Amino acid sequence: MKRVGIGVVGAGSIGIRAALPHLSQEDVQDRAWLAAVCDPVEGRAKAAAERFGVKRHYERYEDLLADPDVDAVTIGSPIGLHYEQGMLAARAGKHMHFNKTMTVTAAEATRLIDEAAARKVRIVASPGQMLRPVNRRIRRILQDGALGRLAWAATGAAFGSYHEGERVRQGGDVLSSINPAWYWRAPGGGPMYDMSVYGLHSLTGVLGPAKRVTGMSGTAVREREFRDAMYPCDAHDNTFLVLDYGDNQYAFVYGALAGMLTDFGAATYFGTRGTIAGDTLNGQPLDYQGRERLAASKVGDNALLPHVTGKHAEMEEAHVFEDIMQLVDWVREGIPSICTADHARHVIEIIEAGYRAAESGRSQVLQTTFTPVDGA
Repeated sequence: MKRVGIGVVGAGSIGIRAALPHLSQEDVQDRAWLAAVCDPVEGRAKAAAERFGVKRHYERYEDLLADPDVDAVTIGSPIGLHYEQGMLAARAGKHMHFNKTMTVTAAEATRLIDEAAARKVRIVASPGQMLRPVNRRIRRILQDGALGRLAWAATGAAFGSYHEGERVRQGGDVLSSINPAWYWRAPGGGPMYDMSVYGLHSLTGVLGPAKRVTGMSGTAVREREFRDAMYPCDAHDNTFLVLDYGDNQYAFVYGALAGMLTDFGAATYFGTRGTIAGDTLNGQPLDYQGRERLAASKVGDNALLPHVTGKHAEMEEAHVFEDIMQLVDWVREGIPSICTADHARHVIEIIEAGYRAAESGRSQVLQTTFTPVDGA
């Protein structure tokens, strides 16, 4: 099976912390290699190519898509650009991995999925939270009734000043002075699309598709500072939603300006027989595949992802590498990934419809669905 030539779209934070360092490791080269990188900022793609040994570099995305060595792209550009770039990739016959979130609207996601299917192009959409053994175990526990009757669940994340403080934004060269202002702008910015999407993939992966959403949302901070300059903010940064799962079962989802109620990327589940929080059931450790190995290691739970071995387990953003390798294996071996575009579309619709519910003051019935991964 031939190696998959990867084109890295965006040499910003996620590109130089995730795709490029992981895919440049020696243990990957028998399956994937860095064919090209593109970024519109002058000199950035060239600097990234030199640092990580990428064959070619471009400033124009269209030039990367025209490169015959590029079999697949990992799209790490601002979320508001994902739909347009995904459609261009599909029409160029390139397989796609999307760093969260795949698109901004469910309609965009549907058009992208249909275009990819027509062109026989494969899509893997981050974040692949159901690749984590703990989430599949939680789904099985709930299916078996060990938590009793589910009452409600909660997940979410808070923006804070995380992006302003990232190490790739504190230096003086083109790869270490990356401006985070797009995270604060619509479309595609804000904590729901950027951070809460992780917990939403876990929550919906465990509980399945939701039926309705309602909530409140808005922009609390209208201006942010980065490196002595002020930037306007119009993306919603303080969002609180309630999902209706039917049969009087609900879930609370937040994408907040500040404050965290749940572990990042995880959900907490409350039932008549107790609580699952993180990887514990009523305060006791859950039994799931790899837990003992994880307890004996000094790295986080990314080490239990299928491809995160050796150096990769100690590197940042290893979950992004895992999702890229899901696409690589799919392209090479023809085995579909469980990180489906249908699941990603449902999460996107929850966010989009949640904003619509907040604006209208009316609950929104969700139209999309997906097939959850079986529990283990």
